[in-house]
Amino acid sequence: MSVRRSLPAVLGAVALILGLTTSAAPSAAADPCGFYETSSDAYYNHCTSDGSHVIIEVEVWGPNYERCVGPGITWLGSAGQIDGAAYVGRTC
Repeated sequence: MSVRRSLPAVLGAVALILGLTTSAAPSAAADPCGFYETSSDAYYNHCTSDGSHVIIEVEVWGPNYERCVGPGITWLGSAGQIDGAAYVGRTC
């Protein structure tokens, strides 16, 4: 195979790989680890590979409260009612 034929194939493969790696980044940013909000809802994403459950402190207007969350995304409530959430350093 000549260089003229293989060069476009190599460049196409590199462009495809770069496109796949950059297109995966926005989905990772959409569900970050820890507390995050959308326009209407508040979530806590416990990123773990060991299956642990942790206690988070949920910040609300009034007294804050603690909640046990498992791996993955947990819906906390309306974004208008939740001010934040943070890991308190304990498992449950």
